[in-house]
Amino acid sequence: MMNRRLPARVLAVSTLALALGACSLAPTYHRPAAPVPDRFPLTAAGNGQADQAAQAVQDTQAGLPAWRDFFQDPRLQALIELALKNNRDLRIAVDRVEEARAQFGIAQSDRLPTIGVQGTGQVTRSPADMRNGGADAKSVNRSYVAGVGMTAFELDFFGRVRNLSEAAYQSYLSTDQARRTVQLGLIAQTAEAYFRLRSAQALHELMDKTLEARKGTLDLVQSRFDVGVASDLDLAQAQSQYDTVRADRIATERAMAQAVNALQLILGTPVPQDLPAPQPFGRAQLLSSLPAGLPSQLLERRPDIIGAEHDLMAANAQIGAARAAFFPRISLTGLLGFASPELDGLFGGSQRYWQYSPQIQMPLFSGGIKGNLDLAKARSNIAVSSYEKAIQTAFREVADGLAGEATYSSQLDALRATEESALKALKLAQIRYETGVDSFLQVQSAQVALYGVQQQFIQLGTDALFNRVELYKALGGGWSADDLPEAS
Repeated sequence: MMNRRLPARVLAVSTLALALGACSLAPTYHRPAAPVPDRFPLTAAGNGQADQAAQAVQDTQAGLPAWRDFFQDPRLQALIELALKNNRDLRIAVDRVEEARAQFGIAQSDRLPTIGVQGTGQVTRSPADMRNGGADAKSVNRSYVAGVGMTAFELDFFGRVRNLSEAAYQSYLSTDQARRTVQLGLIAQTAEAYFRLRSAQALHELMDKTLEARKGTLDLVQSRFDVGVASDLDLAQAQSQYDTVRADRIATERAMAQAVNALQLILGTPVPQDLPAPQPFGRAQLLSSLPAGLPSQLLERRPDIIGAEHDLMAANAQIGAARAAFFPRISLTGLLGFASPELDGLFGGSQRYWQYSPQIQMPLFSGGIKGNLDLAKARSNIAVSSYEKAIQTAFREVADGLAGEATYSSQLDALRATEESALKALKLAQIRYETGVDSFLQVQSAQVALYGVQQQFIQLGTDALFNRVELYKALGGGWSADDLPEAS
């Protein structure tokens, strides 16, 4: 009767161990206070726009638009889709999620007993002077055992295994947020590489037009030189102006080729020839300006900050596991089945067999246990500082983006006015030169000024696009589940 009760007792002890595994020595987790101001600088909204800014805050808290709504150029949308499917950095990030998920599965399995079918056989021949029963006893002894067994299952009274499993789970969640960070960065990188290519193309078009204008000026000065009206200096200056633009045009062709190469690396595949027609290069390629005067709590939606908090929670669980190492570890090994000296009679009704082997380990003198706890606490402090630094860095990125949104538009308007003035100055200088009032030096100065302003305008417009993309990224971006690949 006792033999029948013992397996039930073993099962009851195992069940109790699983229930007691809920005990944990990990510190109670409290999210650290964000070491940044409550709100971002209200750089783009004055006192008279407070209500409008408040409404913008509510709209943004509801969620930023998906990337398809933010990036409105159909060619850019097609490029982003290609990058999300083929970029190798993103593939690595997805595979790392799978790696972390497998590691969590391994840690989680330690919380459950390992039960399996076991079978052993042993045949022993003993010399005559070592046989039980003397020289007349059998020289060969056989034994066979088969049954269902449990191997070294730890009774997790103090939550060591549970905290290790929790740490692995939080690491898995952190890795998944790292994948989202890579996805968001990839979208921004694709957009910036595309805008860099479009900027080089815009500069090339500008230089084509400027080169045509400079060729006309050179022909004019040459004709005046041929009739003795223009000097050698005028002709040399006109030729120099023409050659300068021609050299710039060649450099821009190199920049376009390099921009295509950079874009192709990000895409992970050759740039297709059948892409949709692009929109005109400018601010219309992106959603209108993002709101300013935002609460800093919006940073909590950034995947890198979410991931840093999961790292912090993993470190917190590691402290619990390190504390549990100071207490006894109890493990069970058992077997329930049949045993027989003959293989043919192994599974007979009278051959029932059980074995129960508990083991207790209690540390007495071990400096390594104390060192592991100190190590876990140090890593937890590092995780806290990393989490706070991630928030501070994110706050700065958003604040810089908002400052750009508040100033780029006015700066572009000022450059646009400067371009109009420079164009007017060039026309007047050409008239005065053709009528003999001024030398060609005035025309040259006006051409250089206009050319510089036009180049600056294209570059500043590109910087404004980059700033808006970076602000969208700094705020955590926006996407739908159907747009981005998930780890499977």
